[in-house]
Amino acid sequence: MDRKLLDLLCCPATRQPLAMLDARSLETLNHAISAGQVRRADDTAQTEPLREALVTHDRKIVYRVEDGIPVLLAEEAIATAQASDFASR
Repeated sequence: MDRKLLDLLCCPATRQPLAMLDARSLETLNHAISAGQVRRADDTAQTEPLREALVTHDRKIVYRVEDGIPVLLAEEAIATAQASDFASR
């Protein structure tokens, strides 16, 4: 993702800056998704693994990136607390 675009993006719910989710955290979240443990903010299940994602500065909320396009809809946000091994920092 373009760095200039990333610098402009923020969480629609908290207005925190966003950063690309690191590979280890993405793997942890995808493990929870495959186990059926992850739901979006609108209570729909996240069934597809994430290829890329953006995470808030406090690492509590993740937004998926589909084909290079961030899906910054508050109702589709994923709380990272649903993945028990998700690192807070």
